[in-house]
Amino acid sequence: MSRYRPVPTPVQEIVLLGHCGHARYVWNLGLEQRLMWRPGRPPTPGYVVQAAQLTEARAAEPWLAAGSQTVQQQALRDLDQAWRNFWGGTHHKPTWRRAGQHEGFRIVGPQAQRVQRLNRKWGRVLVPKAGWIRFRWSRRVPDSKSYRITRDRVGRWHIAFTAIPDPIPAPGTGEVVGVDRGVAVSAALSTGELLVCPGLRVTEQARLKRLQRRLARCRRESKRRARLKLAIARLKARERDRRKNWVEKISTDLARRFDIIRVEDLKIGNMTRSARGTVEEPGRNVRAKAGLNRGVLAQGWGLLVTRLEQKAPGRVERVSPVYTSQTCAECGHCVSENRESQAVFRCVACGHRAHADVNAARNIAAGRAVTARRGTQSVPVKREPHLATSA
Repeated sequence: MSRYRPVPTPVQEIVLLGHCGHARYVWNLGLEQRLMWRPGRPPTPGYVVQAAQLTEARAAEPWLAAGSQTVQQQALRDLDQAWRNFWGGTHHKPTWRRAGQHEGFRIVGPQAQRVQRLNRKWGRVLVPKAGWIRFRWSRRVPDSKSYRITRDRVGRWHIAFTAIPDPIPAPGTGEVVGVDRGVAVSAALSTGELLVCPGLRVTEQARLKRLQRRLARCRRESKRRARLKLAIARLKARERDRRKNWVEKISTDLARRFDIIRVEDLKIGNMTRSARGTVEEPGRNVRAKAGLNRGVLAQGWGLLVTRLEQKAPGRVERVSPVYTSQTCAECGHCVSENRESQAVFRCVACGHRAHADVNAARNIAAGRAVTARRGTQSVPVKREPHLATSA
């Protein structure tokens, strides 16, 4: 999707928040109906039945009829698609939408094509019930049949036009690169490049810690607590924006420079699972594991691979990560003693020295795996199918 920053007036913002509230209400009501199913009961209503019920609800409730029917119907369509994705095994189970966290709605059809450019910096889009809303024309708006307007926790509005961009063409040089993802070094390339995802500065981290401590002492539902939550959300949004900007630049650069991009086939969800345990069997080193999980998630591992697969479809391959950090990229000798520290790799057999992450990236680039007896061999890698995804 191509995202832009709209600038609604105070009156238009009230209308947009009303659309968000209607979409959230319809989503939660439809989700509640579907969650009521139990074995032995008849099927829960699908989109067609729920759309008919929405028409009856709009006739009975004036506050619901005051909103846009398109917004409310698309909320039901989004819910239906979310369930289809869940049963297809590609997404998690749909969950409840909360005020302040899930603020947004979608517009489709001819209404979504009413976009005009005012000048070099500004454009405007026609939103039902809200009128023409100006937005920053930061780049060309693609031909789209739908758009989505969202509001993040900081209060910033975004408009995203749905479009399928052209993939980045391969350079045709036949070069292969391996990408090793880590915590100290976000991405190490087999070419020797070490890439670090930018986060909050030291002063920003100190301020975030102070705000979080002050938040813990605030009274629930107080105005001071609301102000502190907003200040924390702004810092978190700054960190998230930097991470996403870094991922976009790195993924575009790799897609343009290399024909084949090989990454580790990591199960990030399993790796960042909490070690808290249960009351009967409490976990160990819970605080240390929580810190490691935060460090992993802050590097944007999953987002980097996702954007690579979207920008270079069919050219991203996943390699088994087994023993890639302990195997020498020169001679193939694999023992745990090869890894002297987090950053130093020295092969005890041939004496090869290198940065540990770069050595692992070279093994990934070669598609090298290790057998049960720790004998190296080249194995078929998992190639991602050609997917038509949006940027």
